[in-house]
Amino acid sequence: MPLKVNLRHLEAHEARLAGELPVGELDIDPRDEAIRLGPPLEYNLEAQMLEDSLLVEGSLRLELQCDCVRCLKPVQYQIELDPWTCHLPLKGEEAVPVINDCVDLTPPIREDILLEFPQHPLCKADCQGLPAMKQGKPGNASSIGQPKMGSPAWVELNKLKF
Repeated sequence: MPLKVNLRHLEAHEARLAGELPVGELDIDPRDEAIRLGPPLEYNLEAQMLEDSLLVEGSLRLELQCDCVRCLKPVQYQIELDPWTCHLPLKGEEAVPVINDCVDLTPPIREDILLEFPQHPLCKADCQGLPAMKQGKPGNASSIGQPKMGSPAWVELNKLKF
């Protein structure tokens, strides 16, 4: 169930929202094989009505299961948005949809979480990557699939002038 706030309840007083939101509800596709969503999103929010808008403040926390892009070790990456603030207009050109007096907070939460995703998750900043493979002699099995610099194809390509 998406994270929604009822505007009718906010007319009288502020609302406090706390709990967990399953990552499936966030509808996040990381599009990166090195990043997987972990446990549910933890949220602790306070929503209040302003004149023609909704103000939501609080904290968001999500754990990602990643693979280091250099050495492929598993890494836990914490996304913590504290403090998190979101101003949602209820009228005008950029107004958020209001369905049955409720505003869905999931889309702005999803956007802010995606902005915090690591571009290249690393196990540590100075990760050296995978251990170097032993280099074999030319012609060994380790050089299969690698063109030799003296092969006729390279000679012809080196003749090209750009």
